[in-house]
Amino acid sequence: MNTIITDWQVVTIIEDEKLIGKILWGTCVEDMSCRFITGDYICTSKIMEINTNTNLIKTAHGNIYQVLGRGRLATIDYRDFELLRGGFSPQQIKALNHYSPVYSN
Repeated sequence: MNTIITDWQVVTIIEDEKLIGKILWGTCVEDMSCRFITGDYICTSKIMEINTNTNLIKTAHGNIYQVLGRGRLATIDYRDFELLRGGFSPQQIKALNHYSPVYSN
């Protein structure tokens, strides 16, 4: 097991209404690979496999994440991907897009 995540979301990335991919975003509980500390946000590479029986998600970089609790589904536009990678949640990005003319469609 590599990393355990809570408060997780499978985030669909779209551009011009086309699917770019899906990533995992959440909060680190424990990381046996020593890349993250407890409480860090995690934004993974592209999801390659989701096993709902074991709650394990494998990414394009070969990392395996165990997800705890119920997750959420979210969608963001590719132009907002760097905000996601920078630690903003999909919900925070949606709020920025709604309230800020800089990020509005």
